[in-house]
Amino acid sequence: MKDLSAAPRRSRPAASGRTWRVVDIVVASVLAVAVGVIFWAWGLGYAGISALTSAFPPLAGLYAGGWLIAGVLGGLIIRRPGAALYCEMLAAAVSGVLGTQFGLTVLLSGFLQGLGAELVFLLFLYRRFSLPVALLAGMLSGVFLGLSENVLYNVEWAAQWKLLYVLLTAVSGALLAGGLSWLAARALARTGALAPFASGRTGTA
Repeated sequence: MKDLSAAPRRSRPAASGRTWRVVDIVVASVLAVAVGVIFWAWGLGYAGISALTSAFPPLAGLYAGGWLIAGVLGGLIIRRPGAALYCEMLAAAVSGVLGTQFGLTVLLSGFLQGLGAELVFLLFLYRRFSLPVALLAGMLSGVFLGLSENVLYNVEWAAQWKLLYVLLTAVSGALLAGGLSWLAARALARTGALAPFASGRTGTA
């Protein structure tokens, strides 16, 4: 009689590294809601920034990076296709529900800003999550923010002001969204809170 115990066992195929799990959806949603509250608070501070920069409005672009954190941080932690876009859009929606002077345009802004970060992670095939990648994701998200706001809000500005605004939102996105998100992801990884994720086991490399 054939010894069936000696037969090689077929292992279940490993889940694709690009397939979303339940834990990915839950953590991405919690993260986005939490950052959405930050977005709302960040928006409250915008009135003061507008007053300070009233003599030269493009300088307000340096404040814009705070609205880009959800996409970059979500992409660094979840490491799944669509994570940056999902987190940025949901965070924008939460800020809209809480109340914002930008109204429903936050949904369009969230989509475009999240898309900017998402394209960078896609460029590296969702395999690289180092500081330069995070900075680039924040920068491109900032570019998308600057371009969209030039169309939505800054129509009457001179071309030079619009160009400078995009440059400043790119810098702000790189530093605030890219740099701070990378540091936050590393800090969370050290606490063990990201143990179910590759970002918790390998950091942000």
